[in-house]
Amino acid sequence: MAEETATLAGYVAALRYDDIPEKVLARAKLLTLDFLGSAIRARQEAESTPALLATLKALSLDQDGRATVFGDDRRWTPAVAALLNGALGHSLDFDDTHADSSLHPSAPVVPAAFAVGELVGASGRDVLTAIVAGYEVCCRLGNALDPTSHYARGFHPTATAGTYGAAAAAAKLLGLPAERIIAAFGVSGSQAAGSLQFLVNGAWNKRYQVGAAAMNGVIAATLAQNGFVGATESVEGIHGLLVGYTDTPHHDKAVAGLGTVYETMKIGVKPYPSCRYTHAAIDALIALRREHNLTPDQVTRVEIGLHQNGITLTGDAPTKRHPRSIVGGQFSMFFTGALALEQGSFGWDDYTRLGDAAIDALADKFDVVRDQRLEGKTHPFGARVAVTTAGGTHERIHADPSGEPDSFPTDQAMMQKFLQLARPVLDGRAQAFAEAMLGLERHERLEAVSALARR
Repeated sequence: MAEETATLAGYVAALRYDDIPEKVLARAKLLTLDFLGSAIRARQEAESTPALLATLKALSLDQDGRATVFGDDRRWTPAVAALLNGALGHSLDFDDTHADSSLHPSAPVVPAAFAVGELVGASGRDVLTAIVAGYEVCCRLGNALDPTSHYARGFHPTATAGTYGAAAAAAKLLGLPAERIIAAFGVSGSQAAGSLQFLVNGAWNKRYQVGAAAMNGVIAATLAQNGFVGATESVEGIHGLLVGYTDTPHHDKAVAGLGTVYETMKIGVKPYPSCRYTHAAIDALIALRREHNLTPDQVTRVEIGLHQNGITLTGDAPTKRHPRSIVGGQFSMFFTGALALEQGSFGWDDYTRLGDAAIDALADKFDVVRDQRLEGKTHPFGARVAVTTAGGTHERIHADPSGEPDSFPTDQAMMQKFLQLARPVLDGRAQAFAEAMLGLERHERLEAVSALARR
């Protein structure tokens, strides 16, 4: 055990913009832009957004402040802005994923960084530094938790480890020294929460608990700034994160290579708005459809092999075969696979096909099984796909889905994805905001950039 809490806090406190390799900064900007595209679209279209806004109004939390909610026409108090942006950016399930930890780093980290960045009048360079600090903390803690064990206990790592990442980003922008960041992490340990129970009925908890992680990180860092005494050894202590949230902790993964190996560069982006565990199979189905000119009427059976984590999240036939909610569809290998096989594509607007008789009929031909060949690998997101027709069986194994670091999209492709999501909300300002984001380090005040993303 290597005093992981203090080591991570010291790293966050000492990190400087000039210490971060240019390729890492460039990647952080693309990841942030990608996340904000989802948040902007979800502000107007996610079905859970009205309930969130009504709740804030009912509790008198809809107060004017200085922080931006992307795609919204007003400004909010920082903690509430972090909550909303985190929930919104995670609502489409189109946001980035760190494969090793099986979490979505931007969803808690970016909202916390923007909320506090606007509060303190931070520069673009400061915000980028904080985002990288947050990515490194949450991804490393996700690795240390062991996602398979963490999932088996029923936890959602984006909401648990993500709280620490949000606190790291907020603390960095508040200029906290290491001992105060330890306190912020101490508070984070009491707030880290996120249950997988949402999988049972397609509930909106997943969106809220990630927004709550962003908000709680802001609150934890602000408490620490104001002298609040937080628990020490929040990560490694006898009642710490790596004791209470996993059966197989890997303490070394929390700090190994810290400052030289950047987990930020291991974050992938999504080509489809669904659980990452469905993506390799979707890639394979689209490829097989194209190569063999497959049509649904030719198909007699489809077998999808996934890692155990993928089965847990997307492969339970009794509850996943015919989803009727968007969350249910996002976590259904049957629905997403049938849609991809029938259409040869899959995008956010395709959730209008939930309950479509043709998709349901094709989903009935799917079986999702655990494939031992996908176990024990560094990345758990691979898939084996076998499509059977009267003429035989066509099979492919995709070790990784598209959009992982080895197949990371071009800057142009990332821009195109952002514009497809943001233009229906921001109209002509979407392009200007994207260009400003990709030059974030040139802006002395974050406000000059974030203002472009308000309606």
